[in-house]
Amino acid sequence: MNIWLISKYAGLPWYGTAGARLYHLARHFAQHGHRVVLLTSDANHLATFPETRQRYNREERDGVQTCWIKTRKYKTTASVGRILSWIDFERWLFRMPTADFPAPDVVIVSSLSLLTVVYGGYLKKKYGAKLVFEVRDIWPLTMVAEGGFPRWHPLVRLLGWIERYGYRKADLVVGTMPRLDLHVREVLGHEVPFHCCPLGYAQEDLQGATEIPSVIPTESFPEGKFTVGYAGSIGLTNALDPLVESIERLSGRKDIHFVILGDGDKKKEYMGRLAGRTNVAFIPRVAKSDVPSILARCDVLYLSTFDSPVWRFGQSMNKVVEYMLAGKPVVASYSGYRSMLNEAECGVFVPSGDADQLVEAFLMFADMPRETREAMGRRGREWILRNRSYGVLAEAYLNAIRSLPPTG
Repeated sequence: MNIWLISKYAGLPWYGTAGARLYHLARHFAQHGHRVVLLTSDANHLATFPETRQRYNREERDGVQTCWIKTRKYKTTASVGRILSWIDFERWLFRMPTADFPAPDVVIVSSLSLLTVVYGGYLKKKYGAKLVFEVRDIWPLTMVAEGGFPRWHPLVRLLGWIERYGYRKADLVVGTMPRLDLHVREVLGHEVPFHCCPLGYAQEDLQGATEIPSVIPTESFPEGKFTVGYAGSIGLTNALDPLVESIERLSGRKDIHFVILGDGDKKKEYMGRLAGRTNVAFIPRVAKSDVPSILARCDVLYLSTFDSPVWRFGQSMNKVVEYMLAGKPVVASYSGYRSMLNEAECGVFVPSGDADQLVEAFLMFADMPRETREAMGRRGREWILRNRSYGVLAEAYLNAIRSLPPTG
């Protein structure tokens, strides 16, 4: 097949590894003998593209023809500038010369931006191609449930129309979250062909550093203590208040220590709130390749989300993959549809925002025999290695496409 993959935020590993899921799938499609084109933008806050005056920048690696389009930049993710960058990407997509690309049999459009599904509909009509609409963030639901936007807001209504257009036009809807099909049915009133392709790992993700960076003080990991680790952003949307409260309440347990790795808008506030506590260490953000060495020094790893309707349809977070690859049990403050941790039997869920149950979970793991904890962590690593490599995910994705009835 000739397969085009289109996403404004399809990161390319050589310009920053964050957000490279679509590229990893594309290269595995190519390994299966398909001709693959990947179209993306250089306006991506998770990657760093080189400066250029050229509008369309083409490269070929791993059998994938890539073209990244020079588009309008933005400074903050929650801004009008980001929406204008979406529009700019669509403008240049429609103007892009494509005569030397193989005519697509399959077009995969991956959000965000939702707007790109309109271009996907155009390509479907022009070439008679199958259209796959892939949803990685459920917009505009996320804007309403977590961003505080009213349902009548013009942008919410516009994106809602585009979302419905995408679901109606798509031959296949793909979600990174396991129960997106329930949301699609709520929006359309009927079911459509659906496939779940979550976030996974590439082989290079297994090659992280084994020694923690020398800039990290040795006292961040005191010997002989049970250590709870968190790695990620420290901002409003990361829902870390229950963790901070747990650190305060467990300060009397001298055998329990916490490590918080990362930066964000709320880090200074949390450091001030926990000033003088000896049971916690804050570590600045480190290179992605150094994160595994830090996770390896912990006994249990923590993640959290707010209690939001968005999570009814499940999660697919990089953090869960990273934690399970580290071979450590996971405590998740999460009230949505459960997956991965329960399937692998490698962690526990506590209700979002419930510090009482979170403290109980930390105490349970601290008092658990080391051998039992380590066996739980190994189960998680073995499960993720079997089920979430991009090679495995790409093959299942191709099978879902092959199962579709012929176009027309």
